[in-house]
Amino acid sequence: MIKPEYKYSELTGKIIGCAMEVHNILGNGFQEVIYQRALSLEFTLQNIAHEREYEMPIFYKENHIGTRRVDFLVENKISVELKALITLEPVHLAQAINYLEAYNLEVGLLINFGNTKLEFHRLQNKKFIPS
Repeated sequence: MIKPEYKYSELTGKIIGCAMEVHNILGNGFQEVIYQRALSLEFTLQNIAHEREYEMPIFYKENHIGTRRVDFLVENKISVELKALITLEPVHLAQAINYLEAYNLEVGLLINFGNTKLEFHRLQNKKFIPS
């Protein structure tokens, strides 16, 4: 799970480990908010700094046009978007990548609790601009 060639690999590995623990205990079939609450508790137990439903501004050509909430912002580095669906669709991956681009974050995770086996995708923002 930890691959040194991936940025923040150790932290994303910990996040995925927390998600696996939640899925092992709860299984599938709950609403997304239940997994979100459980994952927040697991992050706290594992001493992983996070903000739940982190609201971030959205800009278009330097104009503020609205806000969007990412399920988690972990250690101010990684966005974590949760789903509780039987099947992820390409639109869900696109949504998670759009968040990375809109927030100018380099790395994100899309985690799906809805299947019998936990599903996760590590995402990288190819348009990331270092500050």
